[in-house]
Amino acid sequence: MRLTRKRFCSFLIALYCLFSLYAAYYVFLGRRRLGPAAIRRGLRKWEAAARGRRGGGLYLWEHIFEGSLDPTDVTAQWREGNSVVGRTHYSFITGPSVIPGYFSVDVRNVVLILNGRENSKVYYATQWLYYAQRLMLSQKIQHFAVVLLGNEYCDNEWIHQFLKRNGGFVELLFIIYDSPWINDVDIFQWPLGVATYRNFPVVETSWSMLHDERPYLCNFLGTVYENSSRQELMDILKENGNDKFCWVSVREQWQPQETNESLKNYQDALLQSDLTLCPVGLNTECYRIYEACSYGSIPVVEDVMTSSRCGNTSVHHNAPLQLLKSMGAPFIFIKNWKELPAVLEKEKTIILQEKIQRRKMLLQWYQHFKTELKMKFNNILESSFFMKNKN
Repeated sequence: MRLTRKRFCSFLIALYCLFSLYAAYYVFLGRRRLGPAAIRRGLRKWEAAARGRRGGGLYLWEHIFEGSLDPTDVTAQWREGNSVVGRTHYSFITGPSVIPGYFSVDVRNVVLILNGRENSKVYYATQWLYYAQRLMLSQKIQHFAVVLLGNEYCDNEWIHQFLKRNGGFVELLFIIYDSPWINDVDIFQWPLGVATYRNFPVVETSWSMLHDERPYLCNFLGTVYENSSRQELMDILKENGNDKFCWVSVREQWQPQETNESLKNYQDALLQSDLTLCPVGLNTECYRIYEACSYGSIPVVEDVMTSSRCGNTSVHHNAPLQLLKSMGAPFIFIKNWKELPAVLEKEKTIILQEKIQRRKMLLQWYQHFKTELKMKFNNILESSFFMKNKN
């Protein structure tokens, strides 16, 4: 009996090992032969593959490209999708199993979506770039671009060596935040977008979102740092008694992840408020701006430069938020939170019909904003990558 039990346990262990080997083969080798670029080979004359980490990658793919991912489970190790824009077929891959060392040999043009926000992220991003550099030198890929979630202070010098203008191989750089490098020739500004790393969803416009009376004048849910403009905002709301008309929930320490309950509360606050207050953090641009747009809640943006290497107001008169302003964002921009009481008093006099029209305008603008960015992104790639191929 003991021998039979021992054999049975050995069988289970062997079965588990076989299953583990098969799973590893499927993720790291099986997908290599049957990756999305290989499946779609020959579908379009021009093809580009994008590899992204959670954050900027998912905003580009799901919100701007309006692409789907398979599987839909956000915790999956490997997710992929396909889309056609203009004359270009895009294959998108994301997930923890997408690591340096994988590129389909059938793809000649690559867009890599990287996170360079802090030192640990920069280290991982450079591993990707060194690997891509080897592929370029061996002529396995032909053209290369990067979408970079940059540092909030615009300290992005680490990527300089990889740019083609500096002897590297990155032909195009799309960079988030008001970087002084932006020239609209080979370096372009890209929006921060919504916090997909906190599972902020793609929001579908509904009848109630447009037409319902919203019970709150404004909302602010977030971290309040001592001696910051956010503290000033809270003081001004309380001094004028407007905190009674707004959905306000603050915390003293930043939390990187949302619970299901906190995410729902945040979404409800956006949906039930006419205005969303957007004070500066480490940078003027914040996820809250785009999340408010998703729900038709007008962003009230603190329009001041933060202490950083980002935009220079003496050179760029639209700084900060040059991209949003250049595309006519219908926001309320203020230079000081002392202007807020007058904004809220005016808000109290606006009738529902006017608010409905304003919501429609904001939602239409935001959809147009994303569509324009998709077309601009595609046109830049086609004119830079594929016209060079013709020549």
